[in-house]
Amino acid sequence: MPKNLAARLTQKFKDHVTHQEQHKLKDYRNKAELIRKRNLEAWDDQRLQEESLRLKKEAKSGTPLDELLVDAYALVCEAAKRKLGLQPYDVQIMAAIALHEGFLIEQHTGEGKTLSAVMPAYLNALTGEGVHVLTFNDYLANRDAGWMGPIYRFLGLKVNSVQAGMDLSEKRGAYDADITYVTAKEAGFDYLRDTIALNETDTVHRPFRYVIVDEADSLLLDEARVPLVIAGEPDYSGNDGMRFAEVARQLDQVEHYDFDESKRNVYLNEAGSAIAESLLGCGNLYESYNSHLLSSLNCALHVKSLLKKDVDYIVRDGEIELIDEYTGRVAENRHLPEGLQSALAAKEGLQSKAGGEILGTITLQHFLSLYPKICGMTATAQASAMEFEDIYNLQVVQVPPNRTNIRIDHPLRIYTHKEAKLKALIQEISSAHTTGRPILIGTSSVEESDMLAEKLAIANISCHVLNAKNDTKEAEIIAKAGEIGAVTVSTNMAGRGVDIRLGGGNPTQAEVVAQLGGLYVIGTHVNESVRIDNQLRGRSSRQGDPGASVFFVSLEDELLLRFGIDKTLRNLRQDEALEKPVLRSKIAHFQRVAMAQNFHIRQELNYYSDMVEDQRRILYEERLGILKGETPMSPSEQRVRLFYIDKFWADHLAYVSYIREGIHLESLASRNPIDEFHAQIIQAYEQIPAEINRESANMLVKLEGANDPAKWEKFGLKSPASTRTYIINDQYIQNKRSSWSAETVLAYNIRKILSPVFDRIFAALNRG
Repeated sequence: MPKNLAARLTQKFKDHVTHQEQHKLKDYRNKAELIRKRNLEAWDDQRLQEESLRLKKEAKSGTPLDELLVDAYALVCEAAKRKLGLQPYDVQIMAAIALHEGFLIEQHTGEGKTLSAVMPAYLNALTGEGVHVLTFNDYLANRDAGWMGPIYRFLGLKVNSVQAGMDLSEKRGAYDADITYVTAKEAGFDYLRDTIALNETDTVHRPFRYVIVDEADSLLLDEARVPLVIAGEPDYSGNDGMRFAEVARQLDQVEHYDFDESKRNVYLNEAGSAIAESLLGCGNLYESYNSHLLSSLNCALHVKSLLKKDVDYIVRDGEIELIDEYTGRVAENRHLPEGLQSALAAKEGLQSKAGGEILGTITLQHFLSLYPKICGMTATAQASAMEFEDIYNLQVVQVPPNRTNIRIDHPLRIYTHKEAKLKALIQEISSAHTTGRPILIGTSSVEESDMLAEKLAIANISCHVLNAKNDTKEAEIIAKAGEIGAVTVSTNMAGRGVDIRLGGGNPTQAEVVAQLGGLYVIGTHVNESVRIDNQLRGRSSRQGDPGASVFFVSLEDELLLRFGIDKTLRNLRQDEALEKPVLRSKIAHFQRVAMAQNFHIRQELNYYSDMVEDQRRILYEERLGILKGETPMSPSEQRVRLFYIDKFWADHLAYVSYIREGIHLESLASRNPIDEFHAQIIQAYEQIPAEINRESANMLVKLEGANDPAKWEKFGLKSPASTRTYIINDQYIQNKRSSWSAETVLAYNIRKILSPVFDRIFAALNRG
């Protein structure tokens, strides 16, 4: 297709979408006006509560919720005004309508998403089937449930929040509420715990129905493929990882290994393979019996070359703590896949814990798909609209702001090298700081934020630093970021859910800061995703406040080096910014390519995990029927079948993990790794029912029909003594089929062909 024709078709599609959205917004505005006209100011509290009771009866009798929307939303608006002193704006009501209709809404920072969510949450909770509002962290779940709780309670509904560490009865009570605020991860972990419960009374979730996902871009995209895991307690493993860490230390990047074009994987070249074989004393590293050595060495090379301390992880109190690449925070309870986690510990000279047997796993994407009705809200969605629609069938609706956004977004300032960028950055911060204007600086890593703070101190500029090392002070630091003279250095977009108010909320200060131009946001780099850049920009100019943003870029930044920039430009080494509009276009193109690559990675990971999830759901349906007593059985039969379903599923997951680790090797034999993976796990899964039946029958014979729990314990029919939940950074095991160089592939195939020949020759010589 000619480029100009493709461009015209793309533009035509965009115009069509825009026209549809404008039409939808017009309908929402008209409906918001109807809600406004349902003026309930003259009603006393009792009448409002009687109206809520009427709506509840209507919903439970089967009246479609769409028919109750206007009355329900008018009721919430009046309750919000009376109980919290909040009068929802028309745009908040419009957003609330879109949420009920199952859209993903984009509302600017400070536009009041929390209140927007109350209307659809209330409406959908009228059926008595429960609503979940999934938040980004425990703090927000607790804050929002407490903040909005008076509205729900006034209208006769129960609201609660789930916090990590709650006991079973507390959690069950929280999930039994009409509206439950909870983090996506904790809700997912609780679901996994339910899947291994041996008694229905040990489960906490009700059937899922309607979910509102807050910070939807983060949960639906950035963390969607993150597998949540429940496992038995770990044991300390040996120090075998130290051996491979030492071999990796003796290998040189230029001589012995290289990276793929995206710098996501590392691979040995032929010289590196020979050195490694010599150091390990293992013979041909690419023989099948050495596959565990090759895998361990690849992990050691990966953590040595691609994972950087104070960028990808920190070491605190003798423990490895991974850093979330999107937020710059410590990613709580997160692990790398087992081999990489052990290798990273060995790199830092720490003892590694073996992960314990994995009992169950589910990705956030698959967990969220358990809800029949899903919607979401975020300040940055449009940049990834196609991905939301492709993966979740969620369409984005951009809700206009209540007050026009007047933030000034300056063009990129591009420098030839990092030193010039840093010098200009310090000058810009110093110049703005002398006026008293508050400044928020977004950096790429803990390492960079600490370095920048040191440079600012030398320039006599004191600042607050917010990164993974002091993330416990996040809300406190962010709340002060809008004060006169404040300079805040933060990794990425830390501070989600906490508004930066001009003057720190002090009206007099706010007026002074507004006169100075409002909050000045400065980025020290552009991110792979435009969406992440927009999140940083969005910290400024809430509710029509003044503000500005600018991003500083050098041609030596990681993103630009990865995709390549004209070397003649880099060799200029000038201190002044480059005034070349074509460079800005090129950087925007690099970001689009990076976003497409990350989308492709997520699709690749889908191909691997979707089949396993389908298998899990089939087996879990059978398990749930047994647990709820839907399948007639004695108590001993129930316990036995549940035990063996769990046992063989755990065995299957271990097998899946084993196959997944080495499946990329299939590409060397010109086979499709994903097809081979599916074929092998389908074959393994088909054997599970017969194994469950056989082992269950044998155990029931041993039990002789005994329903005595003590006898069950004696024969080992019990849950693990303790379990733990954690998250795996699955992106580190993607795309391994591209992790070997062409010469290594050639060497592998030559060795594979010639090894049997040489073996026969040597055997004949030995016999002679």
